[in-house]
Amino acid sequence: MAVGLGEGKHHRWVHATVIGSSESIHHELGRWIAILSNFTRSTCYSRPVKYLDGLNERQKEAASSIDGPLLIVAGAGAGKTKTITHRIAHLIDVGVPAHAIVAVTFTNKAAGEMRERVRSLVPPGRGVPLVTTFHSLGVRLLREFHEAARLPRSFTIWDRDDSMRALKRIVESVNSDLPPRSALSVISRQKGDGVSLKEYAASASDYRAQQVARIWEKYDAELKEEGALDFDDLLLKTLELLRTSPEVRTLLQNRWQYITIDEYQDTNKSQYEIARILAGEKRNICVVGDIDQNIYSWRGAQIDHLLDFEKNFPGTKVVLLEQNYRSTRTILAAANSIIQKNRRRVPKNLFTDNPVGEAIQTFGARNDIEEAWFVADRTAQMIEQGVPPKEIAVLYRENFQSRALEEAMLAAGIPYRVLGTRFFDRKEVKDVLSYLRAAMNPKSKVDMGRIVAVPSRGIGKVTLEKILEGKDNELSGAAKSKVLSFRTSLTKIKHAIENLPCSEAVAYAAEESGIDAMLKNQGDEGKERLDNVRELVNFATRYDDFPPFEGIERLLEEAALQSDQDQLAHDVRNSVALMTVHASKGLEFNTVFITGLEQGLFPSEREGGGERDPEEERRLFYVAITRAKSRVFLCYARERLRWGSREYTLPSEFLSEIDDRLLQPAGFDDGEQTIHI
Repeated sequence: MAVGLGEGKHHRWVHATVIGSSESIHHELGRWIAILSNFTRSTCYSRPVKYLDGLNERQKEAASSIDGPLLIVAGAGAGKTKTITHRIAHLIDVGVPAHAIVAVTFTNKAAGEMRERVRSLVPPGRGVPLVTTFHSLGVRLLREFHEAARLPRSFTIWDRDDSMRALKRIVESVNSDLPPRSALSVISRQKGDGVSLKEYAASASDYRAQQVARIWEKYDAELKEEGALDFDDLLLKTLELLRTSPEVRTLLQNRWQYITIDEYQDTNKSQYEIARILAGEKRNICVVGDIDQNIYSWRGAQIDHLLDFEKNFPGTKVVLLEQNYRSTRTILAAANSIIQKNRRRVPKNLFTDNPVGEAIQTFGARNDIEEAWFVADRTAQMIEQGVPPKEIAVLYRENFQSRALEEAMLAAGIPYRVLGTRFFDRKEVKDVLSYLRAAMNPKSKVDMGRIVAVPSRGIGKVTLEKILEGKDNELSGAAKSKVLSFRTSLTKIKHAIENLPCSEAVAYAAEESGIDAMLKNQGDEGKERLDNVRELVNFATRYDDFPPFEGIERLLEEAALQSDQDQLAHDVRNSVALMTVHASKGLEFNTVFITGLEQGLFPSEREGGGERDPEEERRLFYVAITRAKSRVFLCYARERLRWGSREYTLPSEFLSEIDDRLLQPAGFDDGEQTIHI
């Protein structure tokens, strides 16, 4: 094998002449790839490194670190996305092909932002690396290697609602007293921990675990029968694929030479193992995270993944990003004083060059209604002063708190939106998506059961059960005719999916199914729901450039994998955001109200009593307070309606952990007379 290396004015080149056996060629090719890699890097390092411009010293240190394991501990508002994207651009600039880089994060919103930033940094023609979420990466790999994973390529993805529908049927069929939601929670947690049904059943020692194993077995059988995977399978099946197929594992380890994992503190065991396996022996893995923002242990996130990274990847370089670009000095001082009380963390202290800013305002309300009116009153004042409503967020620990807040916002005429109602969860949108899925996969009982009576076509429960069991021959003549008409519609929709651009296929499905006509006959409510269907068609245009079938496939993936934050990103209304603190992670606002700061509510107690992990509750408060750029209001009520009765409360311990010099009591101004308790 003869290889020539050279460099022109704007490029580097390699020319190889290959002679010899396949074994010797393979050996020599590997050796020369290593030589070429070093050659490429050495010729690039001598040139000016423009992709590190505009970064602070710690960000530069992280972005210029290329080979080997790298841990970037990034505090809230410390510019981690900027650091990650400039590091990726720098990798490409020093000769790493874009296709050899993969970056993984947790939401489509974060992945999209990262992808666009990289695209803006890298010159045209150099390519853009794969930037994706863990679940989307799973979909991509399971479709590409579906034969090795023993799955149909066009498998359906069940969302949580689909899983609940199936589990309700299964729990009823086995006469179990286990709530379907509890069964799903256990199954989901086990899959997130990389545990298979076989492993779980073998260790099921008590009655409850044996019930779960029995339900899980039927649940998996139904998934397999319908050619479907649930949300957690996208991780578990990907992990099983990497573990059981040496060919796929080696191919992917060679395909992606550099791996970046964002929000590493939020990884569960399956995600951790997927990242570890993909990194392989090269160990060119960069992880970015912050122990102080680990708030998802209830979803399986394991704080030890970040704490033990240096132990699991010896030789790790650690870089701390402590300069905050978001918040005032007052807000950061409060945040630092809170989080420093935690023991399980990587020590760091956020600082900023931003102004000192306003004092943090506290308000102790007589009850939850007065608290809500205070929030609405101050919000109205700020909007009058020119603060855009979208720059204001109202955060709470539990969803039930939104009711009083919504009532106050409505009464005050303040535009607001509650984060948590996803566009893709709206009934009419799910109905159209189910028609598309059923057309592509007629075995899908979940989708067939959902749409057979939308619109009503005279097919009852008994008829549905017969057609799902393939017993069409047992149907009466009238029933057969109705079923034939229904199936003909699905066939037509499938034809559209296979031949039309994505948005046109969606529009055709809404029309052919009869959903369009049904909603047009439902007055004002129907018009609003029809607008949602039309918005789905608008959304689908982003996939029109893909081949017809693939476009619909990608649309359905996006619908199944979207998070609440992704929904907020698509919501362009200029309105105040109401959301849980968990949902606010990764977002930022000019002004943040943190409500319900009472012992037992925030920090929270477990249902039935008992304290939650106090350090995680403190991390949650740290996340809440660091969402704010300029203003923070800390609110609590001395009396709150819970479980149908009024409870007397004590202020949260978090309030006493903040230096009094940073706080200023707040009250109603001239608008007090407008409050109605």
